[in-house]
Amino acid sequence: MGFALWRSDDQAWAQGTHEYRPMGCAVIAVNGQFRAPDFHRYRRPPGRNSPLFVGLFGSLEEVNEFLRRAKPRPSDVRTRILL
Repeated sequence: MGFALWRSDDQAWAQGTHEYRPMGCAVIAVNGQFRAPDFHRYRRPPGRNSPLFVGLFGSLEEVNEFLRRAKPRPSDVRTRILL
């Protein structure tokens, strides 16, 4: 298993493989949690060279744990100050 993660201000994308088979990509709200049924093989994530790319993870639980603990991105903080 392996998962790549991208994160913007309000969305998170994950692309994964399960036993060397592509699972596709899933998109959720940044404060949500990924589940296996969220993945669709025809959905495409941002590119690996995108500034939204966070990194690679060994399991879906590691991705979800990262999202639970992740600090807001700098643009998130500016948006909250303006509100």
